Amino acid sequence: MRRAIACALAAALLTGCAQSVDPIERMGRKAAQKVRHHPSPPPAPAAGAPAADAHRRWGLTAPLAPAPRAHRVLAPRARGKVPPVIDRVPTRDKVVFLTYDDGAEKDPRFVSMVRDLRLPISMFLTDSVAGPGYDHFGQLRRLGAGVQNHTLTHPFLPGLGYVEQHAEICGQQTRIASRFGSAPRLLRPPYGNYDADTLRAAGDCGIDAIVLWRASMQINDLRYAEGDRLSPGDIILTHFRGPSDLKGTSLTQMTTRMLRRIQEQGFTVGRLEDYV
Repeated sequence: MRRAIACALAAALLTGCAQSVDPIERMGRKAAQKVRHHPSPPPAPAAGAPAADAHRRWGLTAPLAPAPRAHRVLAPRARGKVPPVIDRVPTRDKVVFLTYDDGAEKDPRFVSMVRDLRLPISMFLTDSVAGPGYDHFGQLRRLGAGVQNHTLTHPFLPGLGYVEQHAEICGQQTRIASRFGSAPRLLRPPYGNYDADTLRAAGDCGIDAIVLWRASMQINDLRYAEGDRLSPGDIILTHFRGPSDLKGTSLTQMTTRMLRRIQEQGFTVGRLEDYV
């Protein structure tokens, strides 16, 4: 009975949203209290500095400040343990993290933007949306972008049982591993919704952490979980979307607006995978 109600609710609310979804602003703060501290390993070598005028080319008034030396804060997940849920990284560094979901937009200018600015991003890809264009996301991966799991078909996971959730999560682990040579360590459940079966299935599929968000980019400006400012370690959600979904705004223009807000508040951008 409970499953029938959940499925009906999911169908009513979420039909047709895998291609273009405004996220349900569900931050999951209580579950996100479970982050554990761990001695940090040496960070990956930093990429070269961007060209002196790269920021002007992309509409910024100043270059992005270099990210601080990364401090790994998430302990390796013990075998048989469910992964923790995080919406921010516990750090005092003046750094935030950019995450892009789904994969509907495949704008080559965004690849140029990431290359020019040496912009660290993490991509949470859904196979049914991103799959026809994995070559595009491979270009971003070669520039240092992380490739993470956003399920095979973008379902409302709590409306499914353990077996179906396991298939959605593990299936995308397999697709990404076969395409890029390694499986993701991180999962963002569609719409930010999960239940106990999600956590168990994610752990069984090799996921180390469930990643939610503390702020989201809504075309023109940031929306915050609370207050009106970013905090150190905040994870920011946005989507790969094009002008039709962004009301005439391109993905690069939206990213420029987001970077301006980040800089105005005294932050720079770090690579999530270097911390988690």
